[in-house]
Amino acid sequence: MNEQQTALEKIYRTESRRVLATLIRLLGDFELAEEALHDAFTAALVQWPKEGIPDNPRAWLVSTGRFKAIDHIRRRARFDRSQDDIAQRLYADQNEPFEDDDRIGDDRLRLIFTCCHPSLAPEAQVALTLREVCDLTTEEIASAFLTSTTTLAQRIVRAKAKIRSARIPYEVPTPVDLPERLNSVLRVVYLVFNEGYSASAGESVTRKYLADEAIRLGRLLRELIPEPEVLGLLALMLLHDSRRAARVDEAGDLVRLDEQDRSLWNRAQIEEGCALVREALSSGAVGPYSLQAAIAALHAEPATPEQTDWAEIVGLYNVLLRISPSPVVELNRAVAVSKAGDVESGLRLLDALLARGELEQYHLAHAARADFYRQLGRKAEARVAYQHALTLTRLEPERRFLERRLSELE
Repeated sequence: MNEQQTALEKIYRTESRRVLATLIRLLGDFELAEEALHDAFTAALVQWPKEGIPDNPRAWLVSTGRFKAIDHIRRRARFDRSQDDIAQRLYADQNEPFEDDDRIGDDRLRLIFTCCHPSLAPEAQVALTLREVCDLTTEEIASAFLTSTTTLAQRIVRAKAKIRSARIPYEVPTPVDLPERLNSVLRVVYLVFNEGYSASAGESVTRKYLADEAIRLGRLLRELIPEPEVLGLLALMLLHDSRRAARVDEAGDLVRLDEQDRSLWNRAQIEEGCALVREALSSGAVGPYSLQAAIAALHAEPATPEQTDWAEIVGLYNVLLRISPSPVVELNRAVAVSKAGDVESGLRLLDALLARGELEQYHLAHAARADFYRQLGRKAEARVAYQHALTLTRLEPERRFLERRLSELE
């Protein structure tokens, strides 16, 4: 591979999503913009080896892609009168020079908000974000979420059709609408991270590339919208991800947090995450992601498990429950109460939670109950709870972990 081909590949990796976002703004259509992006890079592959790489490759690619799209629409309009409106609009804009200015950042932000629009189904938001913003292939996304490529492709096609038919605006929300819409974006990014950090099913605990993409999205959002909750989400992902290398042993089996080799933890990520937590909390506007990041920091900073301040963690969970109540937060608080030294109270909290039925199908709730029983010496009840958890888990390393815990009771 020669130097220019290497340079072109690097430009594709670093600029293609920016170019696509701008082409969507200029052309007003996802699929037309994707074709234009492909045509622009194809033209670059032919012209740049002869003429040299332009001073501003991104502007060249956007301009070339736009003109290629205009030519394509002009040809199509000869046979399809329904293309007249698009053709007329693009003709009117074709002599307007493209300026590579600060709107590039806005274009990327517009693309994220469009992909995460609340009128789209949650699974479509995730799929579209990974495909259009992160440039993951349909096959990669389907594999990560354990669905067929055909199903995933149809999901993306339907989402694009919904954007087109519902005339979902390609724009950054107004300041009035931004908080609600931003929550939707942050939720999608965190869903992607969670599936990468702790896979819901399969042979592997993690899917590294999904966690990496979520962190990359978090950094992009911080660059574009430096809100406290954006900082909190990025901090939370960095702090969790810092433990990635220690979460499984050489056989691929799960290692409990208090048994992990902390020398394997990524200290640079921990320092960055803790700094982001301090910055987020200093704003005074404490949100759920910032609080969860503060809890993650209390887990990540101590040199030994014994130094973990569980009382402080319980206090933070109390605040989190007030501002963002959920059954999973209640479960985590019950575990923290037990870790703070009161296993009986933790078990009572968990029993009350399971009695409501909200986490009946959540294997981690039953695994936590089994662990409480085990600590209290109630082996028969622990055995039943572990067996129940085993029937619910779909992740092979978690199954092996629960089987080991069950065998230890013997």
